[in-house]
Amino acid sequence: MEKKESMAIKKTEPIFETVPRVFNKTVDQNGSRVALRTKDLGIWHDITWNTYHDKAKKVGCALVSMGFEKGDAACIIGDNAIEWVMADLGIQCVGGVSVGVYATNAWQQVEYVVNHCDAKFLFVENEEQLDKWLMFRKKTPLLKKVIVWDTKGLLAFTDPMVMTFEQLIEKGSKVDEEHPTLFKDYQAKVRPDDLAVIIYTSGTTGPPKGAMLTHKNVTWMPGAIDGTLKISKSDNVLSFLPLCHIFERLFSVFISLKFAYTVNFVEKPDTVMQNMMEVSPTFGYGVPRIWEKYYSNIIIKMDDATWFKRLAFKIALKIGQKRADAVMNFKTPGLFDKGLYIIAWFTVFRKLKERLGFENIRVAISAAAPISKEVLRFYQSIGMNLIEVYGQTEGTGATTVSPEDKTKFGTVGRPLKGIDIKIAEDGEILVRSPGIFKGYYKSDEATAETIIDGWLYSGDVGEIDADGFLKITDRKKDIIVTAGGKNITPQYIENKLKASIYINDSVVIGDRRKFISALVMIDEDNVMKFAQDNKIQFSTYKDLTGNEKVIALIDEEVKKVNKTLARVENIRKFTILPKRLYEEDGEVTPTMKIKRKFVNEAFKELIEAMY
Repeated sequence: MEKKESMAIKKTEPIFETVPRVFNKTVDQNGSRVALRTKDLGIWHDITWNTYHDKAKKVGCALVSMGFEKGDAACIIGDNAIEWVMADLGIQCVGGVSVGVYATNAWQQVEYVVNHCDAKFLFVENEEQLDKWLMFRKKTPLLKKVIVWDTKGLLAFTDPMVMTFEQLIEKGSKVDEEHPTLFKDYQAKVRPDDLAVIIYTSGTTGPPKGAMLTHKNVTWMPGAIDGTLKISKSDNVLSFLPLCHIFERLFSVFISLKFAYTVNFVEKPDTVMQNMMEVSPTFGYGVPRIWEKYYSNIIIKMDDATWFKRLAFKIALKIGQKRADAVMNFKTPGLFDKGLYIIAWFTVFRKLKERLGFENIRVAISAAAPISKEVLRFYQSIGMNLIEVYGQTEGTGATTVSPEDKTKFGTVGRPLKGIDIKIAEDGEILVRSPGIFKGYYKSDEATAETIIDGWLYSGDVGEIDADGFLKITDRKKDIIVTAGGKNITPQYIENKLKASIYINDSVVIGDRRKFISALVMIDEDNVMKFAQDNKIQFSTYKDLTGNEKVIALIDEEVKKVNKTLARVENIRKFTILPKRLYEEDGEVTPTMKIKRKFVNEAFKELIEAMY
C-alpha cells in the first residue's frame, strides 16, 4: 500500500515563460516576416521580426552600459510608435521594468509616475513630452538619461541628460559588438516571477496605483486567450489605443509576441478612421466610445443619404437585426431569413463595411468599459462580429471572452481557460488565475484589500447565467440606494442613454435621493448637425447645450430610454453639462471613462438644482 502511494503520479505544474524567451522563439520561427508597420510621408514601411529584435537588443545593451540593472524601471511616454514597443521590449529583455505613461498626462502626473516607480531612464516621443520633463527635472534625482525618438523642433536643443533614440541605438550597437553575449546573458537571468511591467491605473477615484505584472502574467495571458479567439500569424491589427493601457499593450506587444501577427501603427490619434481604411485589419478592438462614434456617424450619414439609400439601409438593418437576435440567443436563422440576409449583405452591408475599413475584420472586441446592448446589436446586424471582453489590469487584462462563434447579448462571455470565477455573497466578482497581478507597487495595504486568499476582488458586481456566461451589472461602489431603499445600477441606465446618437455619455444620480436624475454629455458632432439642420443659432458650446430645441431633443431621447426601464429607474430630471469634459481637467480618464466622483463634485450645484 505504501509502495503504491509512493508511486502516485504528481500533478505537473504549468511551465511559465518570460518575455525574452517568447520573443526569441517567435523571432527564430518568423524572422523575415513583417512584425510592425508604420507610415511615414504617406508610405507604409515594414519592419521584420529580425529588425524588431535587433533594435530591442540594442536598446537593452545601451541601457545596461549606462547603469541599468535588473529590476530597475524605465518610463515611456508618447503616442503609439515602433520606437515605443522597441523600447518596451528592450527594457524587459534585460530584466528591467517597463512603465508606460499616458501621452495626454499633464507634467505633474508624469512627475508622479516617474518618481513613484523610481525610474532610471525616461523615453519621450517629442518636444511636447520633453517639455513636461523639463518642468520637473530637478525633482527626479534617480533619472540617468532622457531619450527622445522624434526630434522635430529639437535640432538646436542640447542637454547632457538628453540623447536621441538613434544615438541610443548607435551606443547599443557598439556595446553589442564589444560584448556579443551581453544581451543573451541578461535575458537568461530573467525569471517568470520577475516584474515585467508596472501599469498605472487611470485613477478614477484617486492617485493612480501601479499594478505590478510579472513575466508569468503577461506571457500566460496570450495562451489563455488562444482557442477562444482564433488568432494566427496571418492576422493584422491597428494599434491606436494608449500603449500604457493593458488593453493595447496586450494586442500590440504580448499577444503579438505569441502569435507573430502584424501590428500597424496609426500616424496620429486623429487619423484612426483613415488608417483603418488603409490597413483594413483582420482583428479589430477598441473601447466603447470608438464603436459608439462609428455607429453614430453611420446613422447620421444615412440621414443625409437619398431616400432610396435610406430605405434600402432601413430594410437591410431590420433583416440584420432579426438574424442577430437569433444568433445571439444561440438559435439558427431559417432558410428564408438566411436568404434575405445574403441579399442585405451584398446590397448594403458589404459596401458599408468596405467604406469603414471593416471588410476584413473577422472578430472585433469592445473592452475597458461596458458597451450598450443597442450598439452591440447594430454591429452584429451589419455582419461585424463585435463581442465584449471583460477584465482588468490586475488580472492582466482579460477574464472572460465570448467565443467567436457563440456570443450572447447582455453578457461578457465565459471565463478563459485557466481562470476561475465565483460570485461573493454581496455579488462581487472574484477571480483566480495565473494572470492575477503581484500587487500594487509600494502599496501593501491596497494589495491586501484586492487579493484575499489568492482571489482577486474585482470591485464589479455580476452574475453567471445558466450557460456559464458572465453578466456585469455595475461597479460595487457605484450602486445607488434611493431614499426609498431601492437598489439601482447606474451603469445599466447610462449604457441605454449612450446608445442615443445625440448622447456621448452620462452620469446617473440618485444615491439617497427621492428620484433618479442624470447629467448628460451631448455628442457634439451630431447635436451640431441637428442644430444646423434646424437653423439653430449658437456661438459657443454653452449656447448649444442651453438651447431649448437641443434640450427638447435630449428630452425625447431620455423619454425613449425611460420606456425601457422600471418606474423606479426612470430619469425624472436631467441637466446637459454646459462644458466639454477633458482629461486635462481631471474629468475623464485617458480611455474616456468619466471620473464619477470628480464630476459629482465639480457639478454639485447643477445636481442640487435638479432636487
